[in-house]
Amino acid sequence: MFEVLKRWYQTRFSDPNAVTLFLLLLFCFAILWLFGDILAPLLVALVMAYLLEWPVSRLQRLGLGRTPATGLVLLLFLTLTVLALLGLIPTLVSQGINLAKESPAMLGHTQDYVRTLPEKYPELIDVSLVETLIDNIRQRILSGGETLVSASLSSLVNVVALLIYLILVPLMVFFMLKDKGVLLAGIRRFLPRNRTLVNRVWVEMNDQIINYIRGKVIEILIVGIATYIPFALMGLRYSVLLAVAVGFSVLIPYIGAAAVTVPVTMVALFQWGLTPEFAWLMVAYLVIQALDGNLLVPLLFSEAVNLHPVVIIIAVLVFGGLWGFWGVFFAIPLATLVKAVLNAWPKRDESPAP
Repeated sequence: MFEVLKRWYQTRFSDPNAVTLFLLLLFCFAILWLFGDILAPLLVALVMAYLLEWPVSRLQRLGLGRTPATGLVLLLFLTLTVLALLGLIPTLVSQGINLAKESPAMLGHTQDYVRTLPEKYPELIDVSLVETLIDNIRQRILSGGETLVSASLSSLVNVVALLIYLILVPLMVFFMLKDKGVLLAGIRRFLPRNRTLVNRVWVEMNDQIINYIRGKVIEILIVGIATYIPFALMGLRYSVLLAVAVGFSVLIPYIGAAAVTVPVTMVALFQWGLTPEFAWLMVAYLVIQALDGNLLVPLLFSEAVNLHPVVIIIAVLVFGGLWGFWGVFFAIPLATLVKAVLNAWPKRDESPAP
């Protein structure tokens, strides 16, 4: 057994570049594992810096300096973000409050309908099973409401921290974009000389992360707007709230689309019942989901769709369990990173032993 492990180690780690890559990955994993919550503002700043690097580089090509290009792009981005939030937040809050008020009525109608099922299908559905199901749903909703209240109360305590983040994050984004070359040169000073594999993986992953973040933002906007249009035209209640939820559901591949379908279906069913309006709305919603999965995602994420859906779901579960929201957000890039590392890792020598 020891000889097998020794031979495996000599095959896989005989190259100093492989050892450097392994130790660097282990170090980054440990830092995120131990200090993930503290580094959340830094992660937000990194995402924004990756997102804004493309327009900054385009302005540089037009002859504008790095510093004024960074300031102009960041100012424009923050202005558009503030205007969008000021336009959306009041509507989202009012619709969220109204939906919370109507949730008990929706639950009551659902309970009444479910209780009629044993009478219609006595041979298929048991009364005790239906009552148990209703009690479980009621308890889940009550516990969810308590969690929401406690979260809102705790969030009041973090208002000061949020205000600090609102100041720190734009500052970090500005300096990350302005001094990109200086920061990267400083990081390289601490890396070992044997970093050929690190450089190869970095070049591949850097382009993919830029494309992924930019593509994900574009996908959220397109899916959210495309969903809002039929919802608003058909007069669906809480159309803005549901469209925003559908847009952000693309952050979680496959699982997000399945989860957000439940509130959309419940609101439409409560508003119209089993009518042609309900059927047409669900058809429009499913068409948008199909176009997103089969047309938009392959166009925006040509590299990511090379991953098998099972691999993507496993990545969402594993990295989401490790790092929460950021693990879910970066599940596809992290899975691609694992694939890139495996491809770059020294292969076993196929030549026969002397």
